[in-house]
Amino acid sequence: MPKKLVKKLLSFIPGKPAVTAKKRYTLKVIPRDQHCISRKDISEPAKKVLNRLNNAGYDAYLVGGGVRDLLLGQHPKDFDIATNATPEEVNQLFRNSRLIGRRFRIVHVLFGREVIEVTTFRGGQVEQEETDTERAVNEHGHLVRDNVYGSKEEDALRRDFTVNALYYCIRDFTVHDYADGVRDLEARQLRLIGDPETRYREDPVRMLRAIRFAAKLDFAIAEESAAPIPELAGLLEHIPPARLFEEILKLFGAGYGEKTYVQMQHYGLFGALFPTTQAALDQGEEDDIIRQALRNTDERIHQGKSVTPYFLFAALLWPALKREWQRLEDNGEATYPALQLAAHRVIDRQVRSIAIPRRFSVPMKEIWEMQPRLTRRQGKRAEMLVEHPRFRAAYDFLLVREAAGEHTEGLGEWWTQYQQQNDGERRKMTSQVANDGQRRRRRRRKPRVDQ
Repeated sequence: MPKKLVKKLLSFIPGKPAVTAKKRYTLKVIPRDQHCISRKDISEPAKKVLNRLNNAGYDAYLVGGGVRDLLLGQHPKDFDIATNATPEEVNQLFRNSRLIGRRFRIVHVLFGREVIEVTTFRGGQVEQEETDTERAVNEHGHLVRDNVYGSKEEDALRRDFTVNALYYCIRDFTVHDYADGVRDLEARQLRLIGDPETRYREDPVRMLRAIRFAAKLDFAIAEESAAPIPELAGLLEHIPPARLFEEILKLFGAGYGEKTYVQMQHYGLFGALFPTTQAALDQGEEDDIIRQALRNTDERIHQGKSVTPYFLFAALLWPALKREWQRLEDNGEATYPALQLAAHRVIDRQVRSIAIPRRFSVPMKEIWEMQPRLTRRQGKRAEMLVEHPRFRAAYDFLLVREAAGEHTEGLGEWWTQYQQQNDGERRKMTSQVANDGQRRRRRRRKPRVDQ
């Protein structure tokens, strides 16, 4: 038998140490009295799915982030399940389920608004030089096929981080730890399974996941897992822009956006995703508005309020827009046409990296274009602006700009007061603006020189 095949088989014999990327892991089974997970903390739908699969003769486990969060004393957002049943077998067991995906099918079991995701154990670490037709890498080292079923051990060791390679068994209430994940949880440390550079090359989005989990969990990234990130950040350029859009929503929409941004700058990842913004920052633009917008977004999320992606993208691209806008004005373009052209150029460049759908790019552009219009408050202009469907978002963006230190001569306070007044008081406010404007024009008029 070929040595390579022998090595692969021995790596995943139950009860034997598992081998991945030159590091050996041994399965640890943690009994009920040595961990803090309680069944009452698991959602009823998740328990129903686990019990039905087990009663039907399959092996089924709560897996990944749900187990991790329970061990940290947190309430998981989602409960995912891994099983040795095929997707078709799971689908037959649950009438309230649907099959998802093409290359590697998964099952969503629906309980009202709660969705329990059930995946079949996936195949584990395969040496890159092997010519497995179901698993291949491209010239950048990215996995382009990885759709094979496998054992529970393989499923655990193909996961990205040790703290996600944890399985909870509802039959005997044990936790199965395949990669020293519990030890890393106790150390509050995020560590990749396997060789970090290889795993990042297989899927560069893992670098973003490392940042996101570190920010969310308030964990440090293990030194060996962090070291390759700055050098490999450029690999994100080869990821489809549509996928990166979804990753940005996860990165900045989980309530830890400001911490995530700081980490992304530290590891050189932000410039790979927002090259025009990073170029503007390198040329002297400030990132205060980005931090302020992310701070506000985090606060809204923790308060249970909704956030809009176009507002977030408007802030993330504002430094690039300001730079291009100023350049066009310096070249003789009038203010508003310069802004429109700058917005078009910035969006056109950005969508090459991150595919921002039109349903978000259009209102984002409207927020930008309303910023100079908010300075024009004479006559009926103010009332017309208030009636604009994008006024509220533009007003909020103005307040973020002011909170970030931009000087607007009290424009945000003026609009705040204007919205609180009745019609009569509003007319007085707009008249005062007109009078102030006339006085400023008189002061700027050059004195007459007698000939």
